[in-house]
Amino acid sequence: MSDSQHILSNFQESLDQLRKDVITMASNAELNLENAVRGLLERNTDMCKAAIADDEEVDQLEKRIDQEGMRILALYNPVASDLREVVATMKMAANIERVSDEAGNIARRSRLVLKNPEIPEIKLIESVFRLAADILHESVRAFSEHDLEAARAIDARDDELDDAHNQLVKQLRKRMEDDVAHLKDYLDLMFMVRSLERVGDHATNIAEDTIYMESAEDVRHS
Repeated sequence: MSDSQHILSNFQESLDQLRKDVITMASNAELNLENAVRGLLERNTDMCKAAIADDEEVDQLEKRIDQEGMRILALYNPVASDLREVVATMKMAANIERVSDEAGNIARRSRLVLKNPEIPEIKLIESVFRLAADILHESVRAFSEHDLEAARAIDARDDELDDAHNQLVKQLRKRMEDDVAHLKDYLDLMFMVRSLERVGDHATNIAEDTIYMESAEDVRHS
């Protein structure tokens, strides 16, 4: 094997590992989000605690991906589609880390809500959660499978999540007016719904970076 072939092989191995790490990171963040919301819906504080504790692993993976990404850029000086892939992977890691942070925020508020008697409105969060989780999963899949069309479809689904978020917030505000005894619980639920809406925003960012990675088209703010 020539020196150039050896360098190319090493670069591809490094890039493949970078992608594996970010997919692992995404799987962990998805699980943290699932545990946070399921902990609320099933009144299981252990699941909430797991979502908070496991966020540290996501943070460490983000650091490793950043370090490895910078090493690849410095050592191999990639260009064109290879450069876009390294940069998109590093940006994806940042968005995934924020998703895990939102999962932690939901879990912390869930533990507060679970200290009080259950209110029926808690169940309303499930449909918004499922929509946010599906959008996140599909954006990660689009990235991992280089699926440009799937990445392009994420924006419309995020609009659907925004509408669901807005409708539920209106319902919770109305309940706050009618049932002041549970005012704090409704407020915590509103913050959790807001966190789920932000998960959709981060999923959209991942999709936009996937589009840029695959086509060199910058669709941000369009």
